Amino acid sequence: MPDTPSLLVPALTYAARGWPVFMLARSKRPVANCPPCTTPGPDHDREACTCLTCHGFYAATTDPDRVTAIVTAVPTGQLALRTGVPSGTVVIDVDPAHGGRDTMNALIAAGLLPPTAYVVTGSGGLHLYYRHPGTPVQCSQGKPGQGLGPGIDVKADGGYVVLPPSVHPRTGRPYRLAPRREMREMPPALVDACRPAPPLPIPVPAHTPASTREAGGISHPDRLLAAHLHAVATAPQGSRRTTLYGAARGIARMVTAGAINHHDAVAALTTAGHQAEQTDRDIRAAITEGFRAEGIAA
Repeated sequence: MPDTPSLLVPALTYAARGWPVFMLARSKRPVANCPPCTTPGPDHDREACTCLTCHGFYAATTDPDRVTAIVTAVPTGQLALRTGVPSGTVVIDVDPAHGGRDTMNALIAAGLLPPTAYVVTGSGGLHLYYRHPGTPVQCSQGKPGQGLGPGIDVKADGGYVVLPPSVHPRTGRPYRLAPRREMREMPPALVDACRPAPPLPIPVPAHTPASTREAGGISHPDRLLAAHLHAVATAPQGSRRTTLYGAARGIARMVTAGAINHHDAVAALTTAGHQAEQTDRDIRAAITEGFRAEGIAA
């Protein structure tokens, strides 16, 4: 018999504490989907999908039999945790290479990051683990002017982190859990800081643009188009592709009604998809599936 994968015992230990785990490829990216899951239709439920490694963190589980099967299927990959409500965790990811240490020190001085359980990552960063507050906490990236500040990512609802004792693919160093540190509650100030900024009002053009026109009972096609595109722009990470698919269906109905031409509809959706940081492949798939569901070709 082959040796038991080195990550199996840690994976089962995490699962036993109620943390849903899954496997990443060595690149720290989700394992590629199987062919039926590569371009799932609107009725394909990622949460209920029985595939062991498809759909990234949606494959995460606490079932010991499935955990064993997942680790066995990707024995040389990296063990990962689905953050957010499923595991009851919010992880503050500190990246020193992008100013994370300075930002972290400023947040500590402001009382936003009390001592808690943490992991030293294989690249020399830190993962600070806090208990999920029970209200939605969106993932965010530590870019200037965004989130908690430069070099600080928030991994929460719709996110994941690599778990010890996985080995970093570039440095060859393992992720290490600091001993004798308990996971703390998020202070209210940190919860508030992690909340996204209020959404901007939906832009309503002063005049109906040339690409839209009143037709098919749609009296304000400019406003309807703006609302669909606004939904894509403000969708939280993890649900952007689904939101783009829904917007594609709504705008496809506008095409059918004659309120917008086909070319302008696809162009508007493609631009919205790029602004929502979706890949060209996912954008094309969402538009194609949404239009097809409304009986027209993309």
